Formats: sequence, C-alpha cells, structure tokens
Amino acid sequence: MTDPRDAGQTLTDGQTGRQAEAIRTTCPYCGVGCGVLARQTAQGWEIAGDPDHPANMGRLCSKGAALGETLGLEGRLLAPQIHGQEANWDTALDLVAAKFRAAIDTHGPDAVAFYVSGQLLTEDYYVANKLMKGFIGSANIDTNSRLCMASSVAGHRRAFGTDTVPGLYEDLEQADLVVLVGSNLAWCHPVLFQRLVAAKAARPALRVVVVDPRRTASCDLADLHLALAPGSDAALFNALLVHLADSGKVDADFINNINGFDAALEAARQEDSARCNLPQADLEAFLALWAGTQKVVTVYSQGINQSASGSDKVNAILNCHLATGRIGRPGMGPFSVTGQPNAMGGREVGGLANMLACHLELEVPAHRAAVQTFWAAPAMPETPGLKAVDMFRAVEAGTIKALWIICTNPAVSMPDADRVARAIASCDFVVVSDMMASTDTTRLAHVLLPATGWGEKDGTVTNSERRISRQRALRPAAGQARHDWQILAEVGRRMGWAEAFAWDYPAQIFAEHAALSGIAGALGSDFDISDHAGISSAGFDALAPFLWPANPRQRGGRFFAEGRFHTADGRARMLPITARTPQPTDAAHPFRLNTGRVRDHWHTMTRTGLSARLSQHLAEPYLEIHPHDAAALGLAAASLAEVTSPQGRAVLRVLISDKVAPGHPFAPIHWSGETAPTGRVDALVPAITDPVSGQPDSKAAVVAIAPFPAAWFGYAVTAQDLRPDCAYWARATLGHGGWRYELAGTHCPDDWGREARRLLSVPDSAAMQAYSDPARGQHRMVFTETGRLIAALFIDRQPVAVARDHLASLIGAEPERDALAGRPAADRPDPGATVCACFNVGVNTLARAIAEQGLLSVEAIGDALKAGTNCGSCRPEIKALIARHSPAMKEAAE
Repeated sequence: MTDPRDAGQTLTDGQTGRQAEAIRTTCPYCGVGCGVLARQTAQGWEIAGDPDHPANMGRLCSKGAALGETLGLEGRLLAPQIHGQEANWDTALDLVAAKFRAAIDTHGPDAVAFYVSGQLLTEDYYVANKLMKGFIGSANIDTNSRLCMASSVAGHRRAFGTDTVPGLYEDLEQADLVVLVGSNLAWCHPVLFQRLVAAKAARPALRVVVVDPRRTASCDLADLHLALAPGSDAALFNALLVHLADSGKVDADFINNINGFDAALEAARQEDSARCNLPQADLEAFLALWAGTQKVVTVYSQGINQSASGSDKVNAILNCHLATGRIGRPGMGPFSVTGQPNAMGGREVGGLANMLACHLELEVPAHRAAVQTFWAAPAMPETPGLKAVDMFRAVEAGTIKALWIICTNPAVSMPDADRVARAIASCDFVVVSDMMASTDTTRLAHVLLPATGWGEKDGTVTNSERRISRQRALRPAAGQARHDWQILAEVGRRMGWAEAFAWDYPAQIFAEHAALSGIAGALGSDFDISDHAGISSAGFDALAPFLWPANPRQRGGRFFAEGRFHTADGRARMLPITARTPQPTDAAHPFRLNTGRVRDHWHTMTRTGLSARLSQHLAEPYLEIHPHDAAALGLAAASLAEVTSPQGRAVLRVLISDKVAPGHPFAPIHWSGETAPTGRVDALVPAITDPVSGQPDSKAAVVAIAPFPAAWFGYAVTAQDLRPDCAYWARATLGHGGWRYELAGTHCPDDWGREARRLLSVPDSAAMQAYSDPARGQHRMVFTETGRLIAALFIDRQPVAVARDHLASLIGAEPERDALAGRPAADRPDPGATVCACFNVGVNTLARAIAEQGLLSVEAIGDALKAGTNCGSCRPEIKALIARHSPAMKEAAE
C-alpha cells in the first residue's frame, strides 16, 4: 500500500471542505507519463495533475482528466472463465499451465507464444519476459509496442548501438527550433504540446515546423507546415543532410566519432527531393532554418515509425543530428515520443521478440549467458522470436499451438485485423488476460483471466524521456481480478519453476530487475538502474520519479554529447538511406488511407469509451476526405462511405475537409466490434512490415471509396446497451445509464413503430408517441415507461439533424411535451457537439459566445467559459470557430 505521507498533496472535498490526502500515481495513456493526484470523494474519484511531477507539472489532457469516470465496474471481467463458464482460479491456472506444458513437450518451446502490451507495468512485463525467454526457452514474446515504436528501436540500435533516447522533455523548452515529424503532438501527446506552447509564448523567437501530409491541430503552433507527399520523409532528411554538408554545417570534430558519414552523404546526394512534392520556397526555408539553428529538437512519432521503411526514416533523421553534433546537449537532439504509457518499460525488460532484458542483445552469447546465469534459467533462445505480424501468421498456420494474449486487443488493432481474428479463432488453445469481459479478442479465447486495471495495479512505468514513475493502486482489485505479474508467476510455478517466480510483492520484482540492470551495465548497456537493486517495499512505495540511468557511474542526464556510443568501437553509425516508394495505388484502389488517433480516445476505447464526455467530441468512426474527392465520388457531408481494401471493408461517416490532400483520406483507429462493428479500420490495413523493425505500415493502405447505399439514417437514445440489427451502427455511452446510437440501414420497413421496438428492444408495455412523414422519409418515436423516457428513435432519408445532446439528457427523465421535435425549448439552448472535453463546452455555446459576446480570442473564451484552459488541445478548434463566427466574418458574409 502507498504510504500516505508520500502523497504530499491535499485536495479539498467540495462538499465537506475537509482536506484529504491524495494518492500519487501515473496516467495510463500516452508515453508522456503524467503524474496524477487521485482522491476519493462522496461523488467518486477526483483526478488532478500532479504539480510536482516533472513530466506534466500539474497539467493533464482531456483523457487524463476524465480518468475518474472510467473506474466503474461496467463491462469488467470479474472471475476466470473456461469456455464461457465461470471457473475458480486454481482450475483455470492449472489448465493454462497444463496446456502450455503439453504444447512444449509435444512440439517444442517455439510452439507457444505470448502477445503482450505497452500498457502493462514494468513488473508485469519483466515476469512475462523471464517466463518465456528464460524458462520456456523461446523468444516468441512480442508486444503491441511493435505496432508503434519498433522502427525507432531499430533506428536507435543501428545508429547508437543501443535503444537509447538521448534527450529530455526540457529540451523542448530549451530549443530554438522544434520540428514535429509525423507527430500530431497536440492530440496524441497534449501535455508535451502545451509545454511547447508555453515555451513559444515565453520566447516568441522559438520556431516550430510541422512535417505532416495532414494539416493537424499541431499546425496551429507552426511557423511552417510542410505538407509533404506521404512516405517521403526520408527524402526530406536526405535533402537536409546534403544541405548541411554543402553549407558547412557538418561538425568536423564530432564526425570523428562516427562511422559511415561519407556513404550516408553519397546516398543522400542520389536522392531527388522533388518526391516530397513541396513548394521549393518551403523546402528551402526548412533547410535554411534547420541548418542555421544550432539548438534543434526533432520530435517524431507514428507518422515516421508506422511505415514499411520506418527504420530508414528514423535513421535519416538521426543522420542529420549526428552529422552536426546536435545531440545530447540542452535543446538539441532527435526525440522519439512513444504512444503507450509503458512502451519504454517494455523495451527495458526485453519485451520485444528480438531483445533481451536491460537492453542486452539476444544474439550475443555473453549477454545471453549473463542473463541465464542471473535467472538460473534452464534454457535461453539464441535467435529472435516471431514479431507480431509473423506471430499471428504462425498461429494461422498452426505452428503456434498455445497463445497467451495479455492486456491488448489484436483482433482490432493488428493490421489485416479480420485475418488475425480468424487466426486466433483457429488456434488450439488461447488464453486472454484482460480487465474487460467482452472485446473482439476475449470472444475468441478458451480461457479468460481477470486482470487488474489502472487504479488497481501497482508498479512502475517509464515515459518517453526515460523517467520511471510509480503507478499506485487507488483501491482493491475488482472482483477476483489479479495483477498480471501474479497470474504469470502462478503459471510459472505450476509449470515447475516455483523458486524463480516466488515473488510476493511488485517491489521484489523491481529490485530483481534493477539488480540485473547492474550486470547489464557492467557489460556496457546504457540501461542500468542498479541504485535500486536493494529497494525495500517501503522504499518502493515512496519511490519518486527518476530518470535512468541511476547507478554509481551515472544518474539521469542526456546521452552522447561527448561522442561516445554503445557500439563495439564506441563510434556512432550513420547509414546510407534510400527513400522507398510506398505500395502503389491502382485503378481498383485509387486512394491511399492514412490512419491515426483522435484527441479524446485511446486504442480500442475499452477505457475511454466508459466516459461520456470523451465520446462527445467525435462519437463515431469517420473518413476525413478532401472536397474534390468527395465531389467526384458523390459523397455528401455526414453521409456514409464504404471503404474497401484487398484485406477488408469498413463503413465510415464522411467528414469533408481540406486538411487532407486529394487522394489521401484519413480514418481513426479506435472503434471496435463493441462500439462500431463496421468501423474497424485496421481491417483495411495490409500486413506489410518494415524488413528491419517488423513494424507494420499502418498509414498507406490502398483503398476504394464509394457511397454507402443507405435507405435510411437514424439517431437513437436508449437506456439499454444494445447491438442493433442493422447495416450500420455506432454507439457511445451517455454516462447516466444510457446510450446513444448512430444507425443506418439499406431497406425501409413497412412499420417503423414495430421496427423501432425491434431495433431498440423496447418492450410492448412501453407507451409510444410517434410522428411520421412518409413522403419525406421522416419518422420519430419516443417510448416511455412509468412516465420516464426509455428510448427514442429519429429516422430520415438524410443524416439525421437533431439536438443530440439534448435528446441524450432526456433518458430516464420525464419527457418534454416537444420531445418529438428533437430540439430543446427556446429557453434551453443546445450546447452542440463537445469541443472542449475537459470542461464539456459545446460548439453552439462557443459560437454564441463569439457572435453575441464578442469573445474574439482563445484567451477571452477561456476566461469566460474555461474552454481551452486545461490541456489546450481544443484551442485550434476554438480559433477556427472564432474565425468562422466573429461579427466581422458574419458581416463580410452578408
């Protein structure tokens, strides 16, 4: 348990005025690793940013601020299940151990596999890695981090000799130029973006460049936006390397510490920067700015990594920093920002199939021997295991006989997701450990094991700047849930290795991990936290955030400024990079689909989908498409588009926008079979991978697009959690015992009243009020029981135009006389779709404030409505609304 003296912060109970201790923990979302203060009140969990945590200094994004809304038991897996029937833990664990032992004994250790997650704590990850690599004797353990940062790992290892992030977050504030490459920092790492916003406000001379084919929210801060051709990032940085050499900006002293400079420069000279498809003036401005600015930080993320040539793109960036010596010093260096809360911790324990614990090398005999000796392990693999895509191919082929999936949802998130789902379903034995009972993946398991989630887990995570922080439990485990490390250790003991998996507390695992890191440090590894090898449970409870390395030789700080690297000769390596052309489009699939995240949701929404306010900004899957493409295809705004690829199909809401280039639509990844079965975007993505990193190319699927032939569109609110039987549906929680649904169908029924009862599972005993205009295809039905509204359905031939939030507020209440109107009375203005999720401020509220109160700056809006004053990720939208609704604009339009 957490020592309350460690909390060090009090929050006031707004009801009683009493002061209570808050528990310090860490946010479970992106790799920023924000500190969180959590305190229980009579109304639930109160969440605030930790002002003393160095990553966020009190800031939280909309997702972090809403964590208290995700701690209910709705949808939780509360007991083990075998073939869908509840079982006790001993029976379930005995079965898992027996099935894995039988597969190993019959077919060898490589007949089993673990697929794990960057949302595991480091202690969970460590135990999984130890069990698979040290005791089962296979390297068939990979992680969903393969889908987001494997190319960065490969690039680091090729250049530096080890997977080292050289810099720190404070470099963003100390730089004179920050370049965001393939990173929508404003939406995907909002707290880092706000640190950058604050730095630019304090020092306007700081320049920001965004390199991204899309015009994202991050461009709001940019002095220059390079909307380069998708996939041409390596060509851009090759052009930069040539310019650096030709303009005399290469650091002659620093390149004495580098191998491969001449070959890298020669390859770059063969590149044609025209493939970037940039205006020459913009290209020259970027080259001059980067070359002429000593303190440069290049931040990159999934737009670089998620590519069939992601590793080369990473190394093209690293080449430029190495050639100029702009690395490892304040305000300069390449910076990979990770997508998951503990992707870095997974890298540290060797969670990837081609890595060993503590950044040691699986294929180096001395490294293997050191780890095997430390663990007293019976067997160690000598070669890498199967990376994620190859692992599921082996499951499909039947060579993997037993598969354990932990804390992730590959039936949604893997590329070629439908094929992955079929592969899992065909496997002889599948175990899934999860906190949620019903996901696309849990439905395919033979055994379900209930795991703890955020608020119950207790251990450590590492953020993108190498800072290790404690994630502390706020409450006991739900139901019979257990920590992932406990579940894995129990199976290890049942498989015959009791002594090796005999921990009682996570502090013991962390201490073992730290002790092993000291051995790794003696072998030359960068990862050494042996200061903590003797940590006690009390010390672990009180552990403050710290940067690694943490050992007698080095504590925290940056890497590589002195030109010493972790290669055999101590020199860095620059690589010759040739930009590669993405998979070509063709007549049948003329569009290239970009995929990514939205501001307020996370992965497959098993957590964020529980929060009503996080679902109000963008409530359903969508296709963002350029106006020219939409016109050519006959797609109207808010209609539905059918998107097909050689791998699969999706139906998505149409969002027409010039923020994407013609021919290059965008779709977010978050929706699943639980929230929008036809919105599973990774079903469209091919399983093409980077040959070095094994990371899938998630941003270049070739697709065809056509209007979806909807005969009707619908919007419904209901007190029931449903799976409507119609061609298209997407659902979101209302947060007060109800749900909202977007619907569409391809055939009109004869009786809409009867159809409404069927679609929404309305009992015959419910009273119905209805309005119908068959000529216009409009039908509206409101259902009540005991004077309370239990369901409402609005149908139209066109996308339904009603006040959605107003209708949602009526569930469980006495319906208004004009409920069938679908809009509130004049004295109750409709706030509209949420723009600011932190303070639940809608688009109509903002538009009225701009037009009627003359609030013509983001700051004025913030003073009046609070919108934009927390995480700030809505500020670009607020700016756009000001431009659209200001009195001057309205006057010009008139």
